[in-house]
Amino acid sequence: MKLSKMKLRILIIPAIILLISCGRRGPVLTDPVISVSIAPFKYFVEQIGGDDFSVNVMVPPGADPHIYEPYPRQINYLRRSVAYVSNGFLGFEMAWLDRFYEANTRMRKLNIGDRIDPIVADHEHSGDHVEGADPHYWVSLRSALIIAVSVRDLLKELNPEKADEYESNYRHLAGRIEEADSIAAGLFKDVENKSFMIFHPSLGYLARDYGLEEISLEHEGKEPSPSHMKELIDRARKENIRSIFIQREHDTRNARTIAGETGAEILTIDPLSEDWLNATMDIINALHRSFVR
Repeated sequence: MKLSKMKLRILIIPAIILLISCGRRGPVLTDPVISVSIAPFKYFVEQIGGDDFSVNVMVPPGADPHIYEPYPRQINYLRRSVAYVSNGFLGFEMAWLDRFYEANTRMRKLNIGDRIDPIVADHEHSGDHVEGADPHYWVSLRSALIIAVSVRDLLKELNPEKADEYESNYRHLAGRIEEADSIAAGLFKDVENKSFMIFHPSLGYLARDYGLEEISLEHEGKEPSPSHMKELIDRARKENIRSIFIQREHDTRNARTIAGETGAEILTIDPLSEDWLNATMDIINALHRSFVR
């Protein structure tokens, strides 16, 4: 018996809603699953592990990893995960990580923050005080080598039969990272004014790598007060700061106010991109252009 048009509409509409809902919350993942705190970590798992694992990203692109709360769908994938790769310093993990581990006591745990030389928050200049240590180490080519070797070792433990392949993939990735680091070191070697302004202090490790100075608009994790805004405008004029960086998920109002007063350019960056290496080199190139233009 043929279905009426009305019945077809009743069947099709919920299916469309379901597809839209799934699309908003990420793709369907097949086992084995590795959960990671942020999208850049997915890059390392895929570059070293190839197609051997599906990756469940707890903080999707465009979300704030300091305050994010995961969807039930992500928790379901977490329960199926063979491993969890954590940042170790992010605000949302401070609130959720113990619960993640309780939800799946069988999965391997890799806290990359344990292997990083952290930048401890400067209570006068940094905007990141919630976590205690600056969590943005992945925006650093030199720290990325630590991430890569950590992920390599984890994947070898999870799938020893593919250890040689993971080693080969790791060496290829490490070579690309080292080459990018060499390029970045050359770009920043001879620039005179090495200060740059950014709304949220996410480039501290990159700045440490190459002797740069990060000036944060955020103050103690909050938007700048009127008096702090005046200090920032005065400093931008004094140091001839030509660009103000902002992540695409953040409000641009304060950055635009300073830019309007100083003639600086607003540059949007995406340090949480899944395409980690290209996104990081985009940031490095944008920084270099801001110093020499």
